[in-house]
Amino acid sequence: MVKTLIVLILLFDGTLIQERYDLSRSMDVYDCLAFGDDHREAISTYNPKKNTWILNDGRGTWQGHICE
Repeated sequence: MVKTLIVLILLFDGTLIQERYDLSRSMDVYDCLAFGDDHREAISTYNPKKNTWILNDGRGTWQGHICE
């Protein structure tokens, strides 16, 4: 069971940051990964020309997520 979602974000200044989100309930890895995909689609927009997800707040790009 996992309790934390970690989002990897590459800021436009070149800094890689990790944002930790404590999950409100324990879930298995597959549910957490699906939650991460849903979260990515909620906070970013896919740019097919650059093949990347750009955050809607303009800070940088979504690089991935980890469940632990």
